[in-house]
Amino acid sequence: MKRVVVTGIGIWSCIGRDQHEVTQSLREGCSGIGYDEARREYGFRSPLTGVVETPDLKNLLHRRLRVGLSQEAMYAYMASREAFEQAGIDEQYLLEHEVGVLFGNDSTALPTVEMHEAMLAKHDTALLGSGLIFQSMNSTVNMNLSTIFHLRGINFSVSAACASGSHSIGIGAMFIRQGLQQMVLVGGAQEVNPYAMAAFDALGTFSSRVSDPARASRPFDTDRDGLVPSGGAAALVLEDYDHAMARGATILAEVCGYGFSSNGGGISQPSSEGSLIAMQRALDDAQMTADEIDYVNAHATSTKQGDQEEAIALTHLFGGKRAWVSSTKSMTGHECWMAGASEAVYSILMMQHSFVAPNINLEHIDPAAATLRMATETIDTPVHTVLSNSFGFGGTNSAIVLRTV
Repeated sequence: MKRVVVTGIGIWSCIGRDQHEVTQSLREGCSGIGYDEARREYGFRSPLTGVVETPDLKNLLHRRLRVGLSQEAMYAYMASREAFEQAGIDEQYLLEHEVGVLFGNDSTALPTVEMHEAMLAKHDTALLGSGLIFQSMNSTVNMNLSTIFHLRGINFSVSAACASGSHSIGIGAMFIRQGLQQMVLVGGAQEVNPYAMAAFDALGTFSSRVSDPARASRPFDTDRDGLVPSGGAAALVLEDYDHAMARGATILAEVCGYGFSSNGGGISQPSSEGSLIAMQRALDDAQMTADEIDYVNAHATSTKQGDQEEAIALTHLFGGKRAWVSSTKSMTGHECWMAGASEAVYSILMMQHSFVAPNINLEHIDPAAATLRMATETIDTPVHTVLSNSFGFGGTNSAIVLRTV
C-alpha cells in the first residue's frame, strides 16, 4: 500500500482568508462568529453565524468560469488555489498530469432559491441563464474545480452531512494508497446564507446567546445552548509519498489513518459507540494507539447531546492520557460540510507551528469530559500526531489520523 502525504493546504473561513490569518486566529483564540440582522428579519430564531467574506474573483477568473460558481464553489476555488500554490502545482503541471478531485458538499440552496424567484417573476425558463444549473447541482464544487484547474482524474462529490469533508480526505487517500491516483485535490465547502440554514434553525439546535456572539459556541461547556452555523472552504493536495519526493515537494503531513462507521439509529441521534468505532478504526489503520496521539481535534459542535456522546467515546480512548483535546468550532462555529476538511487544515497548521489551539469559552467542563486533557488556552507544544473527528446527520462518522513525516 502506498503512503499518502499532504503537500499543500488552503483555507477560506470566518477566522481567516489564508493560512497566515487562520494560524494567527487559532493561536490567539479569535472567534469568527457574528450577528446577522438579515437572518432575524428572515425569521430565524438565532441570527448568529460565522462571518465569511465573499471573495472578489473578477481579476482571478474569466467571466465564463465565474458564472457557474455557487457561493461555496467560490470559497473552494480560493482554498484550492492556495493549496496548489503551496504544493508547487501550476497550470502547466495540471495540463500534463492527471489529478483527481473529491470535495465534500451537501447543499447548494442559494441558487435554487434564486432560480425559483426568477421563475415566479419571469415565468420563462429561457431567462434563467446557463449558470444556475451548474450552481444548483450538489456537485457544483468539484465540477467547477475540475473545469478551472483542468483536473482529469477521479471527480465526484462526497455528500455525507457534517462528515463530508473528512470522508473526502479518507476516500482520496484510499485512491492513492491503491495506486489508482498519484495526486487528488480533496476538501470541503459550505455555503453561508440564510437559505441554507433555515431548516436547521427550525430544529432549535442553534445557540440563542445573541448578546455576545463570540461566546456563543461553547463545546464541552455545561452552559452550552446550541451550535452556531458557519462555512467557507478548505482544500488539501494529497499525493503519493514517492511521487512527492521525486518532484521535490515539501511534505506537510501524512494521512496515515482513516476510520468510519454508521450509527444505524435515529437520523439525528449521535452515538458514543459509533464515534468510538470510527476513532478506533482510524487508529488501527494508522497502526497507532491512543497513547501515541498528541492532539485530538474533537467534532464537538456545542450541542448538549452531541458533545456528551463524543466525550464518552473520547474518554474511553483518551481519558487520563496525554493527548490534548479541543474543538476549534469554539472559534469557527460549525462549518458543516467543510468541517472535516477545515479541521484537518487547522490541525496541520498546529503541527507546523507547534501549538494546540484553545477550546475557547470552556469555563465549566461537562462531567463527561472531566478526565480529558482539555486545552482551555493556547498550548505551545510540538504536535506530531493528530486525530480529527467528524460526525453527521444520518449517523455517518469519520476520523482521520495525521502525523508529521
